[in-house]
Amino acid sequence: MRDLGVGFRYLLKGQRWVARHGKQYGFGLVPGLITLVLYAAALVCLVLWGDDLVAWSTPFADDWSNPWLGLFRGFLTGLLFALALLLTAITFTAVTLLIGQPFYENLSEKVDRDVSPDGTAPESGLPLWRELWISARDSLRIVVRALLWGVLLFAAGFVPVVGQTVVPVIGFVVTGFFLTEELTSVALQRRRVEARDRLRLLRSRKTLVWGFGTPLAVAFVVPFVAIFLMPGAVAGATLMARDLLGEQTLEENGEGAHKGVSA
Repeated sequence: MRDLGVGFRYLLKGQRWVARHGKQYGFGLVPGLITLVLYAAALVCLVLWGDDLVAWSTPFADDWSNPWLGLFRGFLTGLLFALALLLTAITFTAVTLLIGQPFYENLSEKVDRDVSPDGTAPESGLPLWRELWISARDSLRIVVRALLWGVLLFAAGFVPVVGQTVVPVIGFVVTGFFLTEELTSVALQRRRVEARDRLRLLRSRKTLVWGFGTPLAVAFVVPFVAIFLMPGAVAGATLMARDLLGEQTLEENGEGAHKGVSA
């Protein structure tokens, strides 16, 4: 259970790192703001034209009498909006990381150089288009798995008592794992660690991953918090990736060094 606290400390260390590097923090906010604008525009369109979309997709109900027509289509409109919000929560990090690949890549490299004993950072050696393709492919895989978990947990939510107590906790833990998988991919991809190996690495230290990702998942529930925590989350995930790979890391205050714990 010690790893739970270690994972949480990496999250805090990442936030402290960007707090000391204001320029990197400012650049790191840009992708989140762009993603927020895109998602907000999509949700506004859904609010304005969601009724029309439901009516268009259910022509068989045109002849239904009131109040059944209104209740049926109102229920579908509400369900459509709820699913859109769920999809937004699940995909926000993946889309932000994809849009911000150059920003977060640069931030992660600077974290590596700052804490590395020799002041260097691993480089993938791949062209930007190739890195974007790999990031998009891997993110899509994670999102599909997250959606499957989301559907399963949504259905389990209807179980009396358990659905209102245990299921939400499991939901935050699962979401935290997927968030961590996404965030550590920035540093691990530069090290040419394939998606399957990244997943195996994270599963070998589940409590570390939960300690990092679960508090982040809880914080992301608050509107707009994800935007402001993303740069620090990427920085913290880079530090944690070094731990997972057993890479030597200087203490942030510069006093000595410690060896990362081997996965």
